[in-house]
Amino acid sequence: MANTAFLHASKSLYQLVRPLLFTQSAQDAHARVSNVLKRLDNNETAILTLRNIHKMSFQKMVISAGDVWLDNPFILAAGFVKGMGFEDEKSALNAIRQGINIMPGWRAMPSLVGAVEFGSFTRHPRIGNSGTVMWRDQTTYSTQNRVGLKNPGAVAAAAFLYIKLNQLPKIFGINIAMSPGVDDPDREKQDVIEAVNAFLMRGIYPSWFTLNISCPNTEDDPEGNQTESGARTLCEAVVNLLKTAQEEIGNHIPLWVKVSPSLSSAQYEGLMHAFHETGVKAVIATNTLPASTPDKNAHIAGVGGGRLHSEAVKATQLLVGYAKKHDYALDVVGCGGVQDPQTYHDFVHAGADVVQYWSSMIYRGPLVAALILNDLK
Repeated sequence: MANTAFLHASKSLYQLVRPLLFTQSAQDAHARVSNVLKRLDNNETAILTLRNIHKMSFQKMVISAGDVWLDNPFILAAGFVKGMGFEDEKSALNAIRQGINIMPGWRAMPSLVGAVEFGSFTRHPRIGNSGTVMWRDQTTYSTQNRVGLKNPGAVAAAAFLYIKLNQLPKIFGINIAMSPGVDDPDREKQDVIEAVNAFLMRGIYPSWFTLNISCPNTEDDPEGNQTESGARTLCEAVVNLLKTAQEEIGNHIPLWVKVSPSLSSAQYEGLMHAFHETGVKAVIATNTLPASTPDKNAHIAGVGGGRLHSEAVKATQLLVGYAKKHDYALDVVGCGGVQDPQTYHDFVHAGADVVQYWSSMIYRGPLVAALILNDLK
């Protein structure tokens, strides 16, 4: 049972702190938070404190989605705990050997908020885009980014988590993104298989894998992955790999897929058909919304939070509708602008009981999911 008085106090405290945080740019504030998380990850007293805060803040509301049992219907979306960017795999692995925490928040965030989806991780490291890549829109409680899939790459991320194997959370997901700039279907499939296998071969068995087949915050996002045939090829390859792993290790790891907002109804229906046929267990609706950046119209960045909400709910309704129409055993996980009980209920009414969140932490604090759960009472 959540401690309502404690939650109200934490809410009031964040309301006082937020104006100070917002004196910094979104990018600078994010960098500072990452530096704090680096220190917290390796501080046993801090981790114990975060776990106690979690116990006081979050009430249990056990629910399942995509063949995964969760303590409550809120998951911190991919993009927050994904790691540093590197030019190449050798540099990333050298950083690990030097004892550098290349994935800030890997331990602190699950201790504080519960279920977290790590990533996105591409097969090879990415340094990401340069310049200003993160923005806030306070009027709509939105965020925008063109980080460009900055991450250490799947092999380095797996090597890092392998060192921490005994400290990994009970429930977590791993998000694998397509390699931008790759338009050869065979190489795309091979990259995905190698990325997933990088974790499996090191004994890292997440509660689920998510295949992110869209990424609007890179300049070279392949467009063919969200066709029915393209999605079928990729999902079939990953599901078969996970089935083989299950035979060897006994762990059932379901595959989820993350899709874009604003696709056509026919495209969503085709994707659901491909997911059903290949054994995908859940669809995350949705990734961020492509839009011009505040500083350069020619640059496209992904919008999350309030400006995404209506499109994400619409996509959820369509995907759930096709699942019911064709009797597909597929769950839909809502993602986009979950800020309060009303925006959570928008997804519930659309057919998604479980949701992911990210931007709302910026505006309501790190315990936003606990606050919503408490208000739902």
